[in-house]
Amino acid sequence: MEIRGKVAVVTGAAHRVGKSIALALAEAGAHVVVHYLEASDAAPATAGEIEQHGVRALAVRADLAKPSGAEILFQAAEREFGGVDLLVNSAATFEAGNVLTLTPEAWQRTLDINLSSPFYCAQQAARSMIKRGGGAIVNISDLSSLQPWARYPAHSVSKAGLIMLTKVLAKALAPTIRVNAVTSGPVIKPDGWPDERWERVGQHTLLKHTGSGYDVARAVLFLMQEDFITGAALVVDGGGSIA
Repeated sequence: MEIRGKVAVVTGAAHRVGKSIALALAEAGAHVVVHYLEASDAAPATAGEIEQHGVRALAVRADLAKPSGAEILFQAAEREFGGVDLLVNSAATFEAGNVLTLTPEAWQRTLDINLSSPFYCAQQAARSMIKRGGGAIVNISDLSSLQPWARYPAHSVSKAGLIMLTKVLAKALAPTIRVNAVTSGPVIKPDGWPDERWERVGQHTLLKHTGSGYDVARAVLFLMQEDFITGAALVVDGGGSIA
């Protein structure tokens, strides 16, 4: 698929990996809808950076933990651009929890954001893409979909579910819409981590260093552009999952 001139929705696009993806799409010539929830300062700034690439950008606030959030997001895209061609489900929450004490509310909150919202967004996007003749969706997962992280039970289950959702959507929406996933490893240092700790994480990969948001962004662009790949989960982790 040619990205130039297409309309992309990127959830969680105000900062971190989502921002890297949104900027990479803009560099490739796509107009971008920048979804955010709490980043009311960062989202307009990201939209401004996107527009420096000669494309249009729209920042939209929506709570994707609720099904109505996806409706709000895609209605805004429809009003501004007439529809969407590309979707990247990047928004996520990352909450630790003990399996013995994790509350139903905490469990459900993580699944709502990490698993249900990508489904609702894909549902909304697919309806628009079909009208426009096709499209592509990329879901952003992480290594907890491959390795059980006991300290993050709800997160691990949600990300593993996201990989299966990718395959289900790919099968259900073919051949009009391709659906893939990127399973990312250590690409952006968590807030509050010292550099030494982050460097140690990199040493546990086969390539002996951490990555960047743009490593994930380039993988997203590849999956968007390659017309013979669907239902795949591309691991971008420096070999950390097999080290």
